[in-house]
Amino acid sequence: MKGAAIEQGEQLSRQLSAAQLSMIAIGGAIGTGLFLGSSLAVHTAGPGVILSYLIGAAITLIFMGALSEMAVAHPTAGSFGVYAELYLNAWAGFTVRYTYWAAQCIAIGGEATAIAIYCQWWFPATPKWVWVLGFAVGLLYVNARSVGSFGSFEYWFAMIKVVAIVLFIVLGAALIAGAGPRPAIGLSNLTSHGGFLATGWRGVWMAMVFVIFSYLGTEVVAVTAGEARDPQTAVPRAMRNMVGRLIVFYLGAIVVLIAIVPWNHIQPGADVTASPFVKVFQLIGVPAAAHVVNFVVITAAASSMNCNLYLVSRMMFSLARGGYAPAAFGRVSARGTPVPALLVSAAGLGIAILVAFLFPDSAFVYLFGVSLFGGLYAWLMIFVTHLAFRPRWEAAGHARHLPVRLIGYPYTSLLGAAAIAAILATTWWVEGMRVTLIAGVPWLVILTGAYFWNRSVR
Repeated sequence: MKGAAIEQGEQLSRQLSAAQLSMIAIGGAIGTGLFLGSSLAVHTAGPGVILSYLIGAAITLIFMGALSEMAVAHPTAGSFGVYAELYLNAWAGFTVRYTYWAAQCIAIGGEATAIAIYCQWWFPATPKWVWVLGFAVGLLYVNARSVGSFGSFEYWFAMIKVVAIVLFIVLGAALIAGAGPRPAIGLSNLTSHGGFLATGWRGVWMAMVFVIFSYLGTEVVAVTAGEARDPQTAVPRAMRNMVGRLIVFYLGAIVVLIAIVPWNHIQPGADVTASPFVKVFQLIGVPAAAHVVNFVVITAAASSMNCNLYLVSRMMFSLARGGYAPAAFGRVSARGTPVPALLVSAAGLGIAILVAFLFPDSAFVYLFGVSLFGGLYAWLMIFVTHLAFRPRWEAAGHARHLPVRLIGYPYTSLLGAAAIAAILATTWWVEGMRVTLIAGVPWLVILTGAYFWNRSVR
């Protein structure tokens, strides 16, 4: 069964280039976590959030090194779920795939809801469901056509975000340096209003809960490896390019943001018209700044939604091929796309959106908690899987065939696993984030029961 899960995954169509892989990964990572969620991190850590993003970058570099080794060795749609089953046990593969699938379905619901809210800012008389339905149908169509169509669409979706961030950094740096008619703002805001560590080292670490959420999504490169044209070359290149760009984008954007707008003037939970990025564009003097940023945030949410639809369909496809979901979800269309898995995942999206609309003040918070738990649990299991993968791969005599190897193994993998476990535990003490463990731990218990029930009836 284990070998079949990898072998059959190769029936998916291999059409994605290295450039598309990089942009898909960037599209999956850059979303509302940066454009809007960054305000939560800044509010928690003050200017010290720059250190939080540096710590997050270091963890992500280790993570991508570990994941790229396994993705090159086993380029399959099930990705880290299959790796966990191969090198840990069947329970690990089952829980990782289903937890990640559920987390991404919920994340899609959140992105769709956000798009509806942003569109209502322009068209307040239209009901939310119109925008949710419209974007859902359009993106489902894109994903159902072919992986090449998805790759091209996501490439240009992600490009809009990249261009917006680059413009933000360049124009913001000009304001800081005093280029143009305005006097230089300088870097005084980084040390004013309580100092660089205004909330102390505790704040720097607490902000990691929000910062690491900005890096979640980078694992999409491993999932796309099953449909890459040349995974041995494309996957390592895409991972290096993607992580390097994300670090530059995130650190550059956050430094510019805090240098221009005092950190204690950035309020958490602000809507799009009060986004910290809007304030910077207004200071720069861009006409209709709020409209520009609103468009960018809509494309950011749509891009993440599009990318997550891809992820959940491949995870469900992998579960079906592994015997953990109905076999019908493991079928592919004539174009090599797992349409049944995509449609059942869209049903999960519908449930998530419905619950979010019916219980906006309570249930959706728990759904978000499951989503965050799912991402952190997947990362933790990837590090644990890599600790088991490397010695078995080397014992089989395959080590020389790996074009990429994580430096410092096993200490780096251990460090990464410890960091993710610590961040997961920290959610208990971060305001509003305790629901991550309250929702996530019972979910894992339920999944474990489902796993043993599945074994008893097979």
